[in-house]
Amino acid sequence: MAKKSSPRRGSLGFLPKKRANKPYPRVSSWPNSEETKLLGFAGYKAGMTQVFAIDQHKNSPSYNQEIAIPVTILECPPLKAKEIRAYKQTTHGLELIPKKELENKKESIAQIRLLVETNPPHKKKKEEFELAVGGNSAQALEYVKGLLGKEVKPTDVFKEGDYIDLLGVTKGKGIQGVVKRWGAKIQGRKAKGKRRHVGSINPWTPARTMWTALQAGQMGYHNRTSLNSRVIKLGENGEEVTKKGGIPHYGIVKNNYVLVKGSVPGTKKRLILIRHAIRNSKQTELPQVKEVAQ
Repeated sequence: MAKKSSPRRGSLGFLPKKRANKPYPRVSSWPNSEETKLLGFAGYKAGMTQVFAIDQHKNSPSYNQEIAIPVTILECPPLKAKEIRAYKQTTHGLELIPKKELENKKESIAQIRLLVETNPPHKKKKEEFELAVGGNSAQALEYVKGLLGKEVKPTDVFKEGDYIDLLGVTKGKGIQGVVKRWGAKIQGRKAKGKRRHVGSINPWTPARTMWTALQAGQMGYHNRTSLNSRVIKLGENGEEVTKKGGIPHYGIVKNNYVLVKGSVPGTKKRLILIRHAIRNSKQTELPQVKEVAQ
């Protein structure tokens, strides 16, 4: 008789599943770029819609035909450049160089970052975070000096067709059991008088609970990164993508906006960090957008 077996329930690739420290993520790595420019931006998730476009990909079955593309609307108010952050490389990682020593230690600069401040459309509290700058350190330093006190727009960082990574904090779902959290199989009615539980959480040897055991705990409100999304459209007039009466649970888009292909992690009104794609992606022709659904 054949042995019954099945793959394990749930992926261990995202452990530990703990709550994020802030409602917006921290970027742990930035792509390498020889061009002197900001490598990221930020926007607020407004909702989803679709655009009608002409498919320009020659190998596609729908080549030169009109297609509907699901997109996420990110409202991207201008960011205010506040401060220059210079870092040097040490045996323990990057270390911040004090402002007073910046002019004397230009040769030891390993990375230049720009501290920016958001202008939220739906709340008073502003967020602050760093954006990396491409190019060599000398050029990057002169570049950010020219940005201090000014506003940066998404069109200064991205263009239509760019591949990007989206970093956000997912929807929080609180404490959940193993069936919802891991997708464990529901037991039969005779299994210890309970159904929504696992059969065993540890073997005889070693006699302890393994870290791979399926257990209840926090679900959602995690830091997650969506790789190789694509900018479908950039615009300055948010009314072009706002539905009549406003977007449900968000309102009216009043600032610059970015249309991103597909879904984005997080809830509406949550800050999403956008960076240039850190992994190489196969370049395809950008669809020719004709209309945004209202």
